[in-house]
Amino acid sequence: MSSVRIRLPDNSEKTFDHEPTVLEVANSIGPRLAKDTLGGLIEGESEVVDLRHKLKDGQKLKIVTPKDPESLEVIRHSAAHVMAQAVQELWNDVKVTIGPVIDNGFYYDFDSPRAFTPEDLEKVDKKMNEILARNADVVREDWPIDKAIQTFEKMGERFKAEIIRDLAAKGEKTVGIYKQGEWFDLCRGPHVQRIGQIKAIKVLSLAGAYWRGDEKNAQLQRIYATAFNDKKDLEEYLRNLEEAKKRDHRKLGKELGLFYFHQFSPGGPFFAPKGAIIYNELQKYIREMYLKFKYQEVITPQVFDVDLFHQSGHYENYRENMYFTRVDERDFSLKPMNCPSHCLLYQAEKKSYRELPWRVADFGRLHRYERSGVMHGLNRVRTFCQDDAHIFCRMDQLQTEIASFVTMLNEIYHQLGMDNYIIYLSTRPEKRMGADEIWDKAEAALSDALKSLNLPFKINPGDGAFYGPKLDIMFVDALKRPWQLGTLQVDFNMPNAFNLNYVGEDNKDHRPVMLHRAILGSLERFIGVYLEHTAGHLPLWLSPVQVAVLTVTDRQLDYARQLVQAMQAVGIRAEVDERGEKLGYKIREAQMQKVPYMVILGDKEVEQNKVSLRLKNGQLIESLNGQEFIENILQEIRERRLESSFLVASKNHNQEANNSSI
Repeated sequence: MSSVRIRLPDNSEKTFDHEPTVLEVANSIGPRLAKDTLGGLIEGESEVVDLRHKLKDGQKLKIVTPKDPESLEVIRHSAAHVMAQAVQELWNDVKVTIGPVIDNGFYYDFDSPRAFTPEDLEKVDKKMNEILARNADVVREDWPIDKAIQTFEKMGERFKAEIIRDLAAKGEKTVGIYKQGEWFDLCRGPHVQRIGQIKAIKVLSLAGAYWRGDEKNAQLQRIYATAFNDKKDLEEYLRNLEEAKKRDHRKLGKELGLFYFHQFSPGGPFFAPKGAIIYNELQKYIREMYLKFKYQEVITPQVFDVDLFHQSGHYENYRENMYFTRVDERDFSLKPMNCPSHCLLYQAEKKSYRELPWRVADFGRLHRYERSGVMHGLNRVRTFCQDDAHIFCRMDQLQTEIASFVTMLNEIYHQLGMDNYIIYLSTRPEKRMGADEIWDKAEAALSDALKSLNLPFKINPGDGAFYGPKLDIMFVDALKRPWQLGTLQVDFNMPNAFNLNYVGEDNKDHRPVMLHRAILGSLERFIGVYLEHTAGHLPLWLSPVQVAVLTVTDRQLDYARQLVQAMQAVGIRAEVDERGEKLGYKIREAQMQKVPYMVILGDKEVEQNKVSLRLKNGQLIESLNGQEFIENILQEIRERRLESSFLVASKNHNQEANNSSI
C-alpha cells in the first residue's frame, strides 16, 4: 500500500504505511495525547468516530479528548454499557435492549421479571462506580452476523438477536461487539479506551417504555442516568436538575393560575385569564414585528378535504400525526400545518415578480396527534398555534430573505433576553419528497446564507422536514438546556406540487421559492420554555398582574382603589389586595404570584398623596409621586424592558454614591 497521509487541525500531516486508527494517530503525536484520546472528528462529518476507526488517505482529523464538548457523547455511550453491566451483575435474569445517548445523559431499557425500585437504583449507582474503579480495557471485535445471533440467542438475549437479524436484512455481514472485562454488548460505538476514563456518573430516575416505542410490544423498564468528564460538572448538573424541578412550567402554571389540563381534552391546554394575557401579549408583540418586517396576516380554515394533503405530501409523509374525519361522504382532516392553505391563497390571484417577496403570517390553530406517552405539559400538546409565516420569493431574493429572518429572530430573542442560541442545519430525511438535485440546491442555499452572515452552525443530518432542509434554532436557557423554538425551512417541492408561479420580467411563468418560518414556534411550547427560563419572573409587559397595591390597614383602601383605577385607565394591569390580612402576608402572596411591583400604602402615603414601592428583590423605594410612578411603569411596558426601570435607577444612584465617596 502507498503511504497514507492524515491531516491535523493545524494542517500538518502524519504519514503511515497503512490506514491508521484514530488512536494510532494520537500515539504518533505523543503518549499523553494518546492516553487522553476518546475519539475523533473527521472534517465534513458531524459524528464522533471511534478511536479504533481506520482513517482514509487525505482525511483531516481532530482528536477528541476530555477537553472537547464532543467527548461527552463517547463518555455517555460507554457509561450506558456500564449501566447495563451493573444491572446484569446485580440481577442475572435481566435482559438488555438498547441504551442510547440523549440530551444531558443516557438511558438503558431493560426486560426484567421484577419491578425496579428507588432502592434498586441506588444499588445500580453503587455497582456502576465499582465497575469504573476496575478500569477494564474496552476492546472492539467484529463478529460475523451468524456468530452474533447464535451467541445472543444462547444467552437468552432475544432483543439483541432481533436487532442483529434486522441488520442482516439490510445487508450487514458483521456487527461490532464491545467487551469490558468478561461482559460484552452489541454496539457500533464510539467507546472509551478504558472504563476508568468515565470520571463522574449518576443514576437519575426510572420510567416505563415499550420495545421499539411500540405499545403493542413488550413493556420494558428504562433507567435514566448521566455522566461527565469531572465531578464538578456533574455536581453543577445535579444542582441545575434540582432547580429545574422548582422551575417546572407545569408546577408554575398551576401555582400562578395560568393554564390547566382536563381528561376530556388530552393534550389540549386550557389557558386561564392570566395565561391568556401572556398568550395575547406575545401575539401582540409578534404582530408589531410583522408590520416592521412587512408581513401580511391571513386567516385560513381549520378543516380541509384530504385531497389537499395528498397534493402537499402531508398524507404520504405525515399522516400518522394527523386527525381525520368524514363529512358528507368526503374524507377531511384538521390541518397540522398552515403551509398547504397558504399555497391555496397564493394561487387565488396571479402574482407578478414585482409583488414578491409575498410574506404571509397565520396564527391559525393546528392539530397534531402526539402519543399519550410523549405529551408533556405545554411542551408537547395536540393543539397549538405558532407564529407561523410563509415567504414566497424569487430565487434572487432568497439570500436576502434568509438574512431578514435572522435579523428578525435576533431582535425578538434579544427583546426577550434570549441571546444564547445555537443554529443547526437539518438536512434531508430518509422519508422525503422531491429529487436529490432539488435538495442539493436547498441545502446549499441555507449553508451559503449562514456562511455569508458569519453565523456558526452545526449539521443535524437527516432531521429536515419531508419537503425541505431547515435551520433549527436551539435556545439555551438559564439552566443551559437546549430547546428547539424557531425554524426556517427552504422548500422547492411544495411550489412544484401546487404548480405555483409568478410572471417574471420576461412575461413568462416562473416558480417561486417557499420559505416556512417561525420565531417563537408553538406559543404553547414557548410559554412553557420561557416560564422555566425565567423561573416564572416574567418581564413587566408579559406579567398577568403588573402591580399589586397592598394596604397596611383598611384605612388606605379608598386611596388604593383610586390608584388602581388610575392605572387600569391607562392599561396597566393592577389589582388591590383588599383582604384583611397583615401586610407581611400580602407581600408574601404577591411574591408567590411573581408580581413585578408591589405598591405599599400606609397612613403616611395617603396623607402625602405618595406611594412606596417594593421591588421583587425586596428593595423599598419610599415617597414616590403617584403620577410619576404610573408614567415610569407605562414607559417600561411600552419599551418592553427586561429589567425594572426603578431597579436600574437605584443601581445607578448607588453607583454614583459609591463613586462620590471615593
